Amino acid sequence: MRELSLDHLRTLVAIADLGSLAAAARALHLAPPTVTVHIADLESRLAGQLLVRGRGPAVPTALGERFIARARRLLADADDAVEDVRRQLAGQTGRVRVGASTGVIAHLLPQALERLARDHPGVEVHVQVLTSQESMNRLAAGSLDLAIVALPQPDMRGVRVTALRRDPVLAFLPASWEAPKRLTPAWLAQRPLILNDASTRLYRLTAEWFAAAGEHCRPRIELNYNDAIRTLVAAGYGAALLPQEAREPLLDARIVTRPLMPALWRKLGVALRENDLGGPTAFVRQALLADAAPPR
Repeated sequence: MRELSLDHLRTLVAIADLGSLAAAARALHLAPPTVTVHIADLESRLAGQLLVRGRGPAVPTALGERFIARARRLLADADDAVEDVRRQLAGQTGRVRVGASTGVIAHLLPQALERLARDHPGVEVHVQVLTSQESMNRLAAGSLDLAIVALPQPDMRGVRVTALRRDPVLAFLPASWEAPKRLTPAWLAQRPLILNDASTRLYRLTAEWFAAAGEHCRPRIELNYNDAIRTLVAAGYGAALLPQEAREPLLDARIVTRPLMPALWRKLGVALRENDLGGPTAFVRQALLADAAPPR
């Protein structure tokens, strides 16, 4: 049997609701012969009578009653599917693939996701742990929709980057160390260091800070997880240079922080594809920008 037509099902349900073929034709803006053809086609395909038609109202047969109940569910599902697509095209629903570092995911993304869930509950965010370079490459390839990346980033065709915020980079030290109020590259270069690995923008930013003062940083260990780095600092294993990501960071009592001299800043931006500036992706971007720290 060929596939059933939703138009034919809609005609059948209208007849059951309104009591006659003529009333259904008027409600559906169809010619009466078209309504007759719809019902005849359904009955032919099902090899059974669905309606008792005579001088009085059109009445469903026992077979017709069961089939009409199923037809109502099919039509409701079809209407829901169409409405879901319309909502997605309007940007009210959809899935957004986001790339970010572990630090950003832990300290910046939660506030934005909370705002997004309140303002656009139909938007689902799928988060991937990626370096800034990986995120930019995936954006260009179309396997990512939005990313929070360290700045600056080289221009990449088809990808737009907007400044989001900047955070001071601080020295995180074991509390048992004696340290001046502000730390220079020369002072830190003589201490054991725990840094992000060389694939990250933060590592390059830190290395450039040391190099500008004629110093070379030699990390004892390289990690990509800032919380793990803080744990090692607390254990007295070394000092770390990390952005002050949380607005009110709760530090382990075994850790102290010091500002750097000269000051060092980690800048973040929101990157997305230029052909995806609307819909759910735009809502995620808006939520991130709304929670961005004011310029300093």
